[in-house]
Amino acid sequence: MAELVHLEVADGVGTIRLDRPPMNALDAQLQTELIEVSREADAREDVAAVVVFGGEKVFAAGADVKQMAAMGYAEMVHHAHLLQDFTRAIAAIGKPTVSAVTGFALGGGLEVALATDIRICAEDAKLGQPEILLGIIPGAGGTQRLARLVGPARAKDLIYTGRFVKAEEALAIGLVDQVVAADDVHEAAVTWAAQFVAGPALALRAAKNAIDRGLEVDLQTGLEIERSEFAGLFATEDRVAGMTSFVENGPGKATFEGR
Repeated sequence: MAELVHLEVADGVGTIRLDRPPMNALDAQLQTELIEVSREADAREDVAAVVVFGGEKVFAAGADVKQMAAMGYAEMVHHAHLLQDFTRAIAAIGKPTVSAVTGFALGGGLEVALATDIRICAEDAKLGQPEILLGIIPGAGGTQRLARLVGPARAKDLIYTGRFVKAEEALAIGLVDQVVAADDVHEAAVTWAAQFVAGPALALRAAKNAIDRGLEVDLQTGLEIERSEFAGLFATEDRVAGMTSFVENGPGKATFEGR
């Protein structure tokens, strides 16, 4: 049983809750549990979409520096795989995902948020990749996902300086997608996720896969990925239901079964 990460499911929305107070420092145990819980959320049929949440006060203030400070090169060669595996596991959830960011999302905490599809943050949230201040660089996907999200120049500015970004700037540069009052962050994230409950789960998974894989390849290869995913959906029951409903009743009235 996971001790530091919990999956709570209500009305089709799963919340992956980080629970290592006071700052949700991402030690090896929490990273390992994030992998396990992310895979569980992906596999469960009663979970249509996923919210990642650190609690009312803080999302995650980064990796456990005390734990890493004791490591040398040989130890980090092995641990670095885990550093990337836990954010890969979040990114691999084949369902809509959203981070509900309160307080700080720094270092590994921001890398967790970058691994979800969108980010909703509190008005007083602060985000950043301050690893450079420790003499290192982001190691859980930050150099790659941040650059893809906000562009290489902005990513370099944030990573080179290690500065914290307030919510207003984060929204302006596309680092987050919505800013709300601190007390409303989790509710806003759940509301976004809830729109996919009873949706065409296989089509959503296909769309996410086409977009994410397409970002990793050239345009022509990306178009082939899209073509394959598009054609594959014609083997699903939801495609039949959706098109039949459209022809008979107009758009937006189909009932989907996720098959």
